[in-house]
Parts: sequence; C-alpha cells; structure tokens
Amino acid sequence: MEWNMRSLLTGTALGGVLGALAVGFAAMAWPQGQDVKPPEDPRVATYQQIELFAEIFARAQRDYVVPIDEREAMESAINGMLTSLDPHSSYMNPEDFRSLQVQTSGEYGGLGIEVTMEDGFVKVISPIDDTPAQRAGIQPGDYITAINGKPIIGQTLNDAVKEMRGEKGTEIEITILREGVDPFPVKLVRDVVQQKSVTWKKEPGDIAYIRVSTFNERTGTLLEDAVQAISRDIGAKPAGIVLDLRNNGGGLLDEAVKVSDFFLSGGEVVSTQGRRPIDVERRNATKAEVFKGVPLVVLINGGSASASEIVAGALQDRGRALVIGTTSFGKGSVQSVIPLGAERGAIRLTTARYYTPSGRSIQALGIEPDIMITQVRLTEEELARIQRFSEADLPHALANESGAERSKLRMPDEQPPEGYEGEDFQLQRALQLVKDGRASVSRLAMQADEPG
Repeated sequence: MEWNMRSLLTGTALGGVLGALAVGFAAMAWPQGQDVKPPEDPRVATYQQIELFAEIFARAQRDYVVPIDEREAMESAINGMLTSLDPHSSYMNPEDFRSLQVQTSGEYGGLGIEVTMEDGFVKVISPIDDTPAQRAGIQPGDYITAINGKPIIGQTLNDAVKEMRGEKGTEIEITILREGVDPFPVKLVRDVVQQKSVTWKKEPGDIAYIRVSTFNERTGTLLEDAVQAISRDIGAKPAGIVLDLRNNGGGLLDEAVKVSDFFLSGGEVVSTQGRRPIDVERRNATKAEVFKGVPLVVLINGGSASASEIVAGALQDRGRALVIGTTSFGKGSVQSVIPLGAERGAIRLTTARYYTPSGRSIQALGIEPDIMITQVRLTEEELARIQRFSEADLPHALANESGAERSKLRMPDEQPPEGYEGEDFQLQRALQLVKDGRASVSRLAMQADEPG
C-alpha cells in the first residue's frame, strides 16, 4: 500500500453540493423553439444519482422505524461506494485511520493476522510471524465467521478488525471455517504485535537466511541492520542468501523498493501505471548492491502478496534470484491513502497497477516460481483438488489485462520424498539449491536473458 498524503477537496454539506450542481445545470441553455435533442452531459446523470441518494437518505431520516445514526449511515454509504470498486478501496473514519497509522508503524495490540473481507466473512491472507494467530495455527484461507460467539455477517472489515484488537492479556474466541473440516472455535490471548519485520540467522555452510514478514515503516532500516550483522558474523561474501517472503501479506510500496534495492545494481525495480498511459512512474534501484555475486534464493507461497510480490518479481525478472515455492497471491494494484482533513478520516483508493521490470502484471495471477515446491507431499488427485486462495477470488477484484507469463527459468516441480519427516521442506530445498550452485548469479542471468 502506498502512502500518498495528498489533500482532497471534499466539498461541504450535501445540500451545498446539490445547489452548486443545480446552478451549473441552470447555466446550460438549449436552442429555443427548435426540436433539438440536447447533447448528453455526464454531469446530468451524476446530478440525478446524487439527487436520488439525497431523496433516499431524507426518506430514511424521516420514516425509518427508529431514529438513524446519520453519521454512521453516511459513512456506510461512502464505504459501500468504494468497496464496490475493488476489494482494497475503502473509507476510514478518523478512528479507523488512526488505527491504520498505528499498524503500519509496527506495533499494536491484537492477534497478528493480515485479513480481507469475502462473502460477509473475514478471510485470512496470512498470519504474522510470532503472534497469537500464528501460534494458534491460523492458516491462509481460513474464514473467521464469529468473534466471541457473535456472527461477523453484517459487519464491515474495519468493525471486525476493531473487535479483534485489544489490550495485551485479554482473551478472545474466534470461530474458524476451514475447508474440509467443521467450523471450530479458537481461543486466543491478545498480545502486543511487535512487527519486527526482518530477522536473520546463520545456516550451515555460511548461508544467511533472512526472513521478511511484512513491509512496514521500519523494514528497510531493519534489513540494513541485518546486512551489517551478516557481514560481521559471516563475512562480506556468504555462501548464499535465502530471502523468505512466505506469508508476507505486503505493506508499504516504498519499503518493497528499498528491500529490492539491496540486491540490485541499478535498473528498474517496479513501475506503476494509473488511469492514463502517461501516468507512469518507474522506481529504480539507486544504492550499491550488497553481497554482489552471492547466490540468492527467494521463497514465496500463496500468502505472499503485494509488496512481497514486487520484490520477488523484480529479483526474478532481473535474473538476480531463483524464486521457489508456490504461486503467490496475485495482488498487483497500488492503494493511495488520502487523508480528508481534520477528523474526517481518509480514503484508501486503488490508483494504479504495478508491473515487474519485464512489464508483466501479476494482478489476479501471482508470481509463478521458477521451481514449484510444495511443503507436503500430495498425490496428483490432491494437487488437482487444491483450490489456491488468491486475489482472483475476492469480490470485485480487478482483472489482469495482460495475461499470464511463465517464468523463463521454469524447472520441474518438486515435492517432499515419501516418508519425509524433516521440517520445512521448502527451506531445506532452498539451502540445497544454493549449495548445488543452481542459484548462481551467472547461471540465472544467462537464462533470464534467453528469449521467452
């Protein structure tokens, strides 16, 4: 999500808007005494729709069985207009806007899950590392159907999120609907969700494992700290790097560019294009590449979304990394957060699509890994039955207008061998690929340059 702190001219009262429009239409004159059909003006249709809304709102104020909360009704109407556009546009009242600012700063009280709304239920995109939700086994694709026994149907996403947040140590029960099993309750204890978005550890063979769990305001800074620690503890040339973006639900576009910048020597990271073809912005790597020439493997899965897909797509397209795992979520749009002034909240509006350096859009399709590696062994029938929860499943999701493009390095799919009892097969394969030389920079660059 891109923070775009532009002010927005919002107008005044509804009556004032209607009055101004009426004056504008009164100024339009048609030829007198002639049987001429006036030209269609889109402002006429807009005025008629606003007039209809005002009439319905006034009728509800006057005739509804009990007095209505006018502010709440108006906020719901505004939010309904925006959420009908796509799954990621919405209105935030002042309280919701403050909550968003707290979340992106990296620390808040709650359960620690990235969520969206689908069919009236809250749907989990991914749990955040080392949070109550992850420790309780909440999985991507789970539906949350009730909170403390109260059904979620009829609530907004902001309302549901507000209920799940709270002070550290307080209890909450959520009801989970998961494919293939009956709904079941999960009791959790809220905790302070400290999104330390970057952690690292040394793996055998002088390989550095870097985990990026989200892209908040501190991610770039924390990655720089990790790079310095790796250089100190392993050296300027580790044997390889594994960058783990699995279940990273995204975050701030600027931070995704910063993370990509660490591993690229100049050149494009991502481009964004808005409503008009001329509204194109290209974001380039500008810093000196760290660990230049060191083999790099990127891990992704269906919970990798948005900003994490920008990083994976940039490193894949530029031939800098071997991307493995399963196909990512497929959120290829950029949201601008536009404040509306003091105590008026903000809107989160989809303002652009983003494209990887090769010009591909991953909207509703996701990043396809160079090697598809599942975490558990599945039969062909089980693979066929798996339904990947993705951006395309969300109501009103934007379509991908450019079509899918397969990875140029596409290698045979892999699964754990029969009887595999080790932990995290995808990570173990990533480490082995580094050791085998299959993630060498020269090999990736050569294959990335081959005709597609």
